[in-house]
Amino acid sequence: MKPRIVLSGVNVREVGALSVFRDALASLAREYGDQYEIVALVKRRDLFDIAGVTYFEYPNIMRSWLARVRFEYWTARGISARLKPKLWLSMHDITPNVSAETRAVYCQNPSLFYRTTIPEFFLDWRFGLFTFFYRFLYRINIHANNYVIVQQDWIRESFMRLYGTKNVVVAHPALNPPTASRKSPDEVMNRPFRFFYPMFPRTYKNPELCLKAARILESRGFNQFELWLTFDASVNKYAAHVQKEFADVRSVRWLGLLARERIFDLYDEADCLLFPSRLETWGLPISEFRLFGKPMLLADLPYAHETAAGSGKVRFFDPHDANALADLMMQAAKGEAIFQRSPDVAINPPYARNWSELWKILLGSS
Repeated sequence: MKPRIVLSGVNVREVGALSVFRDALASLAREYGDQYEIVALVKRRDLFDIAGVTYFEYPNIMRSWLARVRFEYWTARGISARLKPKLWLSMHDITPNVSAETRAVYCQNPSLFYRTTIPEFFLDWRFGLFTFFYRFLYRINIHANNYVIVQQDWIRESFMRLYGTKNVVVAHPALNPPTASRKSPDEVMNRPFRFFYPMFPRTYKNPELCLKAARILESRGFNQFELWLTFDASVNKYAAHVQKEFADVRSVRWLGLLARERIFDLYDEADCLLFPSRLETWGLPISEFRLFGKPMLLADLPYAHETAAGSGKVRFFDPHDANALADLMMQAAKGEAIFQRSPDVAINPPYARNWSELWKILLGSS
């Protein structure tokens, strides 16, 4: 029998984290499937289309936090005892009680770095609780890992300061974009300039800034633009509140939650990415949109500088200043030369530029 590698992600379901999980499994199966049996612990099998992986479904884990805690600290230990993996990689932040030659945790929930305001708490109380508890959940068992994996250097520094961890690897998530046919570019002057912000409605995603900027532009009589948001008011109380508050903004297009393939289609159709999020562990749409070589307006925060490093058409803005963003949106829509190359960022080792380099670190390969 082949030795086993286990990737556990029983609560991974939102678009960004799910894309990372899929890409990790695809890379692992492609590069090590002949040497190892690849096992994935997932919420639902139908969320994955990667061949060469043995899947185990745990659909009820997300019914309650008690079920999640029971899985991580009791059930997972029994699973690891049966499978005896060479590597157990937890893809969802919490370090479980398991036995394996190498244990690692992939930390991609940024909530511990966010300070929720009282109004935000009442609009999205679940996330408000996460911001409080995740700092402690990360801490449990974290020193039992051989490796703690984060997506950016500023997060590594924060983990080392908060938890005293020394074995933190910065691993940039490599993209495995869906195949999409590129459309012939239509003439910008014959239609509104299209700003696109793909996001899931959370308070820290800061869609209000884009909507306030759009409202400001409309009040100035400037209407030669559209604002596209992947937004569905039925998702949570916060989403309903935002859509109701900005129902008067005529330039916005409420697109609903979309499949990744459809988002890539819209990347091709859009003229500029808007990304005002106040907190990200990476900012996957930045990586995805830069493949199209189009301009990006990004929050002037450390995560955006690291993700956009080396991109050719970038302008950073204050994620709290709607008037400044409105000015930049107008200039972009008018075709003014406001964008420039984002500087490269140097990352100290241990550092993996892609999944291949990360597997070599975790599996001890040269």
